[in-house]
Amino acid sequence: MGEIHTGGCHCGHLRYQFSGPLHDIAHCHCSICRRVSGGIVTTWITVPTSAFEWVKGTPAQYDSSITCVRYFCGNCGAQLALVSHLSPDSIDVTIATLDHPEHAPAERHIWTDNRLPWLHLDEHLPGEAEEQL
Repeated sequence: MGEIHTGGCHCGHLRYQFSGPLHDIAHCHCSICRRVSGGIVTTWITVPTSAFEWVKGTPAQYDSSITCVRYFCGNCGAQLALVSHLSPDSIDVTIATLDHPEHAPAERHIWTDNRLPWLHLDEHLPGEAEEQL
């Protein structure tokens, strides 16, 4: 099964786990991530849906666009994951909700055309104007 990674929301109502290496991690600069998280960037890891499971609770969900469903805690509001209908075999999980986010550094930037002009974060990483699926 490989490495097991766990995480959850702030209040503890939701817990998840997934197996596999910590790679395909990106800082997202899209305006939707900013608005739903309240942060200036959201960092995601993409994992196969077959390797991911909710182990405690059932997340609330929100269709943030015609192609994207976001999963969050209905109690504390923490954003935990999203699934794009353009890539239904994978799920993106927020790095900040991992139990050990320090083990998951970003490898790239996505949606860089939406980056806030005053933000300087990991500028040595490659960037994509949009996300490459």
